[in-house]
Amino acid sequence: MTVVLKGAGAPRTVLITGVSRGLGRALALELAKRGHTIIGFARSQEKIDALLAELPSDDPAPSSSPSKHLIIQADVRSDSSIKELARLVVETRRVPDIIVNNAGTINKNNKIWDVSAEEFDMVIDTNIKGVANILRNFLPLMIEKKRGIIVNTSSGWGRSAAAEVAPYCASKWAIEGLTRSVAKELPPGVAVVALSPGVVNTEMLASCFGSSSALYQTPESWAPKAATFILNLTVEDNGASLTV
Repeated sequence: MTVVLKGAGAPRTVLITGVSRGLGRALALELAKRGHTIIGFARSQEKIDALLAELPSDDPAPSSSPSKHLIIQADVRSDSSIKELARLVVETRRVPDIIVNNAGTINKNNKIWDVSAEEFDMVIDTNIKGVANILRNFLPLMIEKKRGIIVNTSSGWGRSAAAEVAPYCASKWAIEGLTRSVAKELPPGVAVVALSPGVVNTEMLASCFGSSSALYQTPESWAPKAATFILNLTVEDNGASLTV
């Protein structure tokens, strides 16, 4: 791939949703280790604090000084919460070069008629509306800057189907369609892709596969490959459905 955002090794500001666990956490740690600035948020303050304690920083300033990273509590399902985060990002001059819409959830294995309305709404509100909230509030910032890459986390189940996870499949099929449509709306310099992480041993996978999820790669082994892949995305990839 041809690198356009100053090269894969140049420092970037990367916003990652759902940063407190699983793929988001592993990716944040890997990118921070490579010298990139992380903007991240999740719902659990306890897990955010644990991540902050592990995030490396090449900033020589005293610990009492503000961190180069911005990790705060927020919920992608709340447009007002994301709007406030966007305002903070502008104020602190941290408009992201790359956004990874990673936050997601899955229903417990069940026939669609046994999935409660509340559980169905949780999947849709997180996996689809959460992504839309990010796009609504952050795309204008990237467009103003005339550059940026957005990665919408998809799934193999966004390109195929499986029994008992219909709500999740529906949400990821929606991400594929949303991504392709938004790609047609973007001006030069800005791009969006749908990215399947592949099969990784996360809590979400364990909820579907049970103990057999342990047969697959860990988030920590996945993260270096994913980080390199994401850093090398270009505007030429706009609208593509890709897999790590």
